[in-house]
Amino acid sequence: MPVYKLPEEPVFPRPDLAEEDGLLAIGGDLSAERLLNAYASGIFPWYSKGQPVLWWSPDPRMVLFPENFLRHKNLRRTVDKNIYTWSFDQHFEQVVEQCSRVKRKGQAGTWITDEMKEAYVHLHKLGFAHSVETYDQGKLAGGLYGVSLGSVFFGESMFHLKTDASKVALWHLVDFSIQQGIR
Repeated sequence: MPVYKLPEEPVFPRPDLAEEDGLLAIGGDLSAERLLNAYASGIFPWYSKGQPVLWWSPDPRMVLFPENFLRHKNLRRTVDKNIYTWSFDQHFEQVVEQCSRVKRKGQAGTWITDEMKEAYVHLHKLGFAHSVETYDQGKLAGGLYGVSLGSVFFGESMFHLKTDASKVALWHLVDFSIQQGIR
């Protein structure tokens, strides 16, 4: 199947037209309108510095249903000990920055470019992007961020500076999601 070049308008081809690896389209911008249209259609941007914006819609896609989250015994102990405190949307920019610094096997550099950071900070200011932060003795120890649309949360990235700190953030996101009716 062809990879589509996006027009200036914030529209996308149907996700079922994506390549086998999920690549759907190239180009466009990271405006809030385009990003929200993308997420609403099951599409997300993922590219590296120096590349054009690449838009993906893989099938199958990892989906975590909050009510099915497995709370392993070791992580439960960590949460129960209150080793980490946590917050919601208090240090969004720092979480995104830390996520951009994570070294990932098989990847040179990061996909969280300066342009991506700016776009997600803008979505955060508009109330669509959120973060969960964990702290060890008041210092940021881990966290995650993503986009929330209706009853769906699209996780983007997570990081940890201390053992299990990102997992504890996920634990609290799951609890919050269940309370808020996020599926």
